[in-house]
Amino acid sequence: MTRILGIDPGSQRTGIGLIDVDAAGRCAYVHCQALNLLVDTDDFPARLGKLVFDLEEVLDQWQPTVVAIESVFMDKSATSALKLGHARGAAIATVVRRGLSVSEYAPRLIKQSLVGSGAADKTQVQHMVRLLLNLGEQKLQADAADALAVALTHAHTSATAGRSGLTAALLRRRR
Repeated sequence: MTRILGIDPGSQRTGIGLIDVDAAGRCAYVHCQALNLLVDTDDFPARLGKLVFDLEEVLDQWQPTVVAIESVFMDKSATSALKLGHARGAAIATVVRRGLSVSEYAPRLIKQSLVGSGAADKTQVQHMVRLLLNLGEQKLQADAADALAVALTHAHTSATAGRSGLTAALLRRRR
């Protein structure tokens, strides 16, 4: 059994999604949440510290075996993209410090993997996450649903790589 932690990084909220994947590639929902980084502070360095602290708690509680994170996309604002990059860096450093391997996936690839279109909207992604994890009509917070989508993408990419004999990293580069 592999436990995948999906991370949808953000400078205000970071989505966390955990799934278990068995040897046959079946995925099961474990947990999801949005880490609210705005609690008690609007100071950006303090928010990064809160992200590290909260992520450490998630790692302690849920014990993932691998991590998948959404890569940076170009935002309308360079400042927003830079803050997102800082949040990604804090999350990656936290999990790497624990000895976990990290795979990165572009937003377009995540959407394509789940919905079949790299231009899918958030409601389509959330619908497919609920469908693939048998969550029925359970409401999912947007950042948490995105994190589950990242984890599912890693599960699908890893399964495809395993069947084809390619490494997941090589397969991601070919897309």
